[in-house]
Parts: sequence; C-alpha cells; structure tokens
Amino acid sequence: MKKVWIIVFGLTCLGIHAQKKWSLRECVDYAVKHNLQVIQNEYSKQSQDNNLRIAKKNSLPSVSANIGNTVSFGQISFGTGSLRNDKYSNNANINADVLVYNNGRLDKTIRKVEFDVEASLFDIETVKNDISLQIAQQYLTTLLNKEIVKISEAAVENAQKQHDRAKITTEVGTTAQTVFAEAQAALAREKQNLKTAEINVGRSLFALAQLLQLQEYKDFDVEDVVVSDQLTPELRSVDDVLKTAYETQPQIKAAESRIKAAEAQIEVDKTAFWPTVTASAGIGSFYNNLLTTDNVGSVSVYIKERGLFPQYKDNFGQQAALSVNIPIFNKGITKLQVEQSRLNESVAKNTLEQQKQTVRQNVQQAQFDVDANYEIYLSAVETEKSTKLALDFADKSYAAGRSTIYDVNVARNNYANAQGSVAQAKFNYLFSLKLLNFYAGIPLSL
Repeated sequence: MKKVWIIVFGLTCLGIHAQKKWSLRECVDYAVKHNLQVIQNEYSKQSQDNNLRIAKKNSLPSVSANIGNTVSFGQISFGTGSLRNDKYSNNANINADVLVYNNGRLDKTIRKVEFDVEASLFDIETVKNDISLQIAQQYLTTLLNKEIVKISEAAVENAQKQHDRAKITTEVGTTAQTVFAEAQAALAREKQNLKTAEINVGRSLFALAQLLQLQEYKDFDVEDVVVSDQLTPELRSVDDVLKTAYETQPQIKAAESRIKAAEAQIEVDKTAFWPTVTASAGIGSFYNNLLTTDNVGSVSVYIKERGLFPQYKDNFGQQAALSVNIPIFNKGITKLQVEQSRLNESVAKNTLEQQKQTVRQNVQQAQFDVDANYEIYLSAVETEKSTKLALDFADKSYAAGRSTIYDVNVARNNYANAQGSVAQAKFNYLFSLKLLNFYAGIPLSL
C-alpha cells in the first residue's frame, strides 16, 4: 500500500510539473540566460576581460631563464699541427627586463581596453533587451489568441443553443427544415472557428518556445493573465522618454564607450613618436670540462680541472643595462596609424548618432502606436456595444417570429468579430505601451 501511494504521489508531482505555466518574467529571465546569442556575446566579453588582464600585466617585469649544454668532439688546429679537443660545457643565465618609459603607453593601452570591456558589457545588455522585447510581443500574441479562443467558445455555446432550439421547433413543425439546416451550418462554422483559434494558440506557444529555445515544447504553456478592459491613455511625453532612453539604453552606452576607446587608441598610437627606455639585468655562470683529460694547465704545469659547483662559483657574473630606443623615421607609419585611429573615432561618433536616431524613431513609433491603438480600442469597444445590442434585438425578434435565423447568425458573427477587434486593439495597445515604458526605463511585466 505504501508503494502505491509513493507511485501516485510521484505521478501527481510529474503532472504538476508538466502543467507549469510560465509568467512573462520567467520567460524573459530564461531567454536571456539560455539564448545562444547572449552566450556568444558573453564569450566576447570574457575575451575582452582577458585582453584587459594582459594589458595590465605588461607593466610587470619579464623574467626568463635559460640553461645550455654543449658537447663537441674532434681535432682543433693550431699553427702547423692539431690537438684533440673533446669538450663539454654548461651555462645558466637569468635575465629580467622592464619598461621604464614610453610616454605612458601601457597605462593608455589599459584605459583603451577598459572601454572595450565596457562596450562589450553593453552589447550583452542590448542583445538581452532585443530578446526581451521579442518575448514580450510573442507572449502578448499568445494571450490574444487565448482571448479569441474564449470568444469562439462563447460563440459555439450560443450557436449550440440556437441549434438545439431550431431542432425542437423544426421537429414540432413551427419552423421550416431550412432553419434547422442553417442552425447546423452556423454551429459547424463556429466549431471550425474555435478549432482555428485553438490551433493559433498552439502555434503562438510553439513560436514562444522557439524563442526560448526549449527542446521540449509540447507541454509548454503561459499564465492566463487577466488584462483589464479599463484602459487609460498614456500621458508620458516623447521628450521625457527620449531623455531617459538616451541615458539608459545599452546600445547608446556601448556606442559612447567605443568613442572613448577610439580616443584612447589615438593617444596610444601617439606614444610611438616618443623614445622608449628599457632597463635589464641578469646573472649567470658557466662550466667547462675537457673530456680527454682533467688537466687544464700546460704540459709542464699540472692543474687539476675543477668540478661543476666550484666553476659555477668562480665564473658567476652579473650584468645591468639601460637602453634607449629613439624613433627617427619609420616610413610615416606612425602618422598613418594616428590618422586611422582618428577615422575610427569619427566612425564611432557616427555610430552613436545612428543609435540615437534608431532609438528616437522607435520611441516616436511607440508613442504613435500607443495613441493610435488607444483610439482604435475605444472605437472597437463602441462597435462591440452596438453589435451586442443588435444581437440581443435579433434574438428577441427571432423568438417572436419577426426575423429569420439568418439575421441572428449575421448579428452573432458581427458581435464575435467586434469582440475579436476589441481583444486585438487591447493587446496591441498593451504591447505598444509596454514598449514605450521599456524605453522609459520600466522593466517588462504584466
């Protein structure tokens, strides 16, 4: 019995997990975390971070060590004769060098790379914003399609009632067979519309799952958000939104950082006109061994060859140096590099203006859409009220025998279309409002 309850509980948990419905915030958070384009930009950011670490470490001294071993065999000539010269030698050295002066090239390079890192960070935020807006639009499209399903379900319910009533009146002979046939056709049309609406919901959910890059999408669903029918006009001015957008939108911040990076690169290139001073120091020693004999003296004077460590001690030496490299003529390349950097600065400034223009156009378009969609919504609400009243009159007139079922079906279709127009206008207004608020610095939410 205990095992049975465990199985039932496990299946229940699986069912609950499968029926999880995603909120807009969850969709956005998941997308910006798992989207491949975001991950790609994060790799670029990590690459810039590494470049910054390299630039900072260039100010440290560089130290190197080397050990050499040489063995030679054979005769060596001297005068008119030759002498056997089999020899082994060993040497070890440690050298260090550090840049003393180059007109601040290292610091200026670090500053330039810091701006590159900053720009790459804003690039990530730009991609996240683009994905967030796509998610929000598709999420609202899904909610709209769900709203249309509810409208279609109500239409099917009304058509079913009309069908049942027509069936009874036809069977008792108070209405013609054509009335029942038209009621059947109307019910079939409404069921078809409902099926189409349900498919559109599945299609929009699939599209949203694709944006989220979900591998399993069949059980994917979103929360049923209740959107108020009492919409109010947006009173925020375009100038206020633009001021905030220019200060906060990452694509603009990235362009500004790249201008600073281009300016810093000019200063880096100018350092090539100045001398470079480098200091170096080193220590080392060596060891020699004649392989044919342990005598290092002349024939008449015997001197025993010393061992490895005594020779290393005796031959130990140190050195220090200070070098100055003065640029005189390098074919004008440095001057051309500075001109190229100035050109890159102009390109970066033009990119900033393009980004500002794009943001301005998007904000103005969003404001226009907010105003237009609100007016469309008000008109759609009035049309919905009128068609509802017309449908009520048609139902009463048909019940009294003063109109036909065709008039009722026409009135019902008009009312369903009006309801769909209200839903469409409502969600269009909601998305344009969310887009405008997004540029005003308000996070996406429902």
